[in-house]
Amino acid sequence: MVDYRIEKKSEAGNELHEMMEAAYGRLVEEREQGIAGYYNLPEDAPLIVDEVEADAAGRESWKSADTVVVIGIGGSSLGAKAVDQALRPLGGALRRLIFLENPDTLEIREKFAAIDPKKSLFIVISKSGGTIETTSIFKLAIAHFGLDVDGKDRERIIVITDDGSILSRYAQKHGLASYLIPANVGGRFSVLSAVGIVPLTLAGYDTRALLAGARRMVDGFFARREDHLLHKAAFFAANWQQYRMNVLFAYGSCLEDFTKWYVQLWGESLGKIDTDGHRVGLTPLGHIGSVDQHSFLQLIIEGPRDKTVTFLKIETVEGDLEIPRITLEFIEKTDYINGHTLHDLLNGECDATMESIRNEGVPTDAVVMDRLSPENIGELILYYELLTSLVGAMLHIDTYNQPGVELGKKILVKKFQNKGSDNV
Repeated sequence: MVDYRIEKKSEAGNELHEMMEAAYGRLVEEREQGIAGYYNLPEDAPLIVDEVEADAAGRESWKSADTVVVIGIGGSSLGAKAVDQALRPLGGALRRLIFLENPDTLEIREKFAAIDPKKSLFIVISKSGGTIETTSIFKLAIAHFGLDVDGKDRERIIVITDDGSILSRYAQKHGLASYLIPANVGGRFSVLSAVGIVPLTLAGYDTRALLAGARRMVDGFFARREDHLLHKAAFFAANWQQYRMNVLFAYGSCLEDFTKWYVQLWGESLGKIDTDGHRVGLTPLGHIGSVDQHSFLQLIIEGPRDKTVTFLKIETVEGDLEIPRITLEFIEKTDYINGHTLHDLLNGECDATMESIRNEGVPTDAVVMDRLSPENIGELILYYELLTSLVGAMLHIDTYNQPGVELGKKILVKKFQNKGSDNV
């Protein structure tokens, strides 16, 4: 169960009420007309789980692998990485996941050294099929590990991409196992498609439970049982020019990659030019408590009043560690915490920080999971995806494109093409 607590709602006057209803109607339209396909993934994706499990049962190299190597970047990796980090502390994963994302020589060398190609599955993920970072690292993996794509290693390579993409054609030519991303599901909304479900299922996570939690949220929203999302989105949209930044303060190290997933989702979806030609958007910031209380909290408390803060915490954890009843000479003032648990301390810091920020007039809200579980993480994913779509609808933008990113890709191609001409 996930609890959503909004400290400040937008006052639901006629104008805001109309904005909320229009945004809700737009999401209904997106779902019914297939404009955005992520709404249907919680219902449809269990078929992917069935397919992966059937494929694994028939391939000895899949059953014997101890590592799943994901080659992808951005929306092709951040979601699965976030789920892996959040759920791995619970135990039960069959295989480790290694993510090859950034074309950074030092990082790639270090991660290659930790991979045994004879015990690994390589999943290449690119929606377009031609993501330059992904294809470059895939080429390096082929060369470094001597992968025989047409022979003994064919079974170890899996492709996830759009139907008909250049990567899809490559997979067909070489007879590689492949799974398709729905055309109407954008990369940053794709974690519950094959993009995330295939590697997470192969790693051994309960992806059916993950999808069940997500379905609980999407069904509740469209049945109007989750209207707190509308109020929260309306506050962001109505006040974005004053509160230009939203800080997600997650209390739990296992949620750090979730904050990174949120940063991409929020930033790439909401930083746009609206229908009137105005530049709009909210800047996402991801922080981890209590660590970042010692680096960022001062700015929130006494800096410009241009931020809202969302606190994300876990109510209870299994195997919590009790702080020993030890008195340290000269440091007796810290004995007030003796006998409490580390998680008591962490959540106490979360509550105290939230109260201190509220007392300073900073808008806050809280998202509280009763525990870590696949269901709760799935629900949390859909919560943020729906919130993003609602804010985008209220800001009158196309939530699902990313023309600013595409511009940089075109410039990169020209630069390297020009370099190639210089070398001729």
